[in-house]
Amino acid sequence: MTASAQPTALVIFPSRLGWMAMIGAGDVLMQLTLAHTSPDAAAGACSRDLLENAQRGTWNEPLLRRLQAYACGAPADFRDVRIDPGRLTAFQRRVARRCRQIPYGKTLSYGALAAKAGSPGAARAVGNCMAANRIPLVIPCHRVLRADGRPGAYSAPGGTRTKKRLLALEGLHFA
Repeated sequence: MTASAQPTALVIFPSRLGWMAMIGAGDVLMQLTLAHTSPDAAAGACSRDLLENAQRGTWNEPLLRRLQAYACGAPADFRDVRIDPGRLTAFQRRVARRCRQIPYGKTLSYGALAAKAGSPGAARAVGNCMAANRIPLVIPCHRVLRADGRPGAYSAPGGTRTKKRLLALEGLHFA
């Protein structure tokens, strides 16, 4: 049975990174939001198309615990999490796949990620792909930096401040 054929669940939970929400079906994560000030804000950040069929409840407690542990500073590797990142172009799929390979505590520039995805010179397109990432932490877009080594923008609440906080959890600090 595919994830879309199984009941879809919406789970909202607190963490040291603020309220998080995840939507999943079967063993597939479809969306994750983080750094929200309230449960309603976390739910409101989810894609309307996914929320339409989602029932609020429990889903994938082990992943929930891993996300909470990560928010407390525990090293985490989410590469084993099955995902459905939604409709992506072939380029976006390559970028997401390569981004998932960036290890905990390491970073790449947008340009380096573009090159690894087979599209050297597509740094701006990688930035757009990262900004639209609906599964942050699992597709660790916070580990992708500007060419000058600065963090750059981040689409979660708190923007660059949240990105710096995530990187600090992984031992990377910025002025």
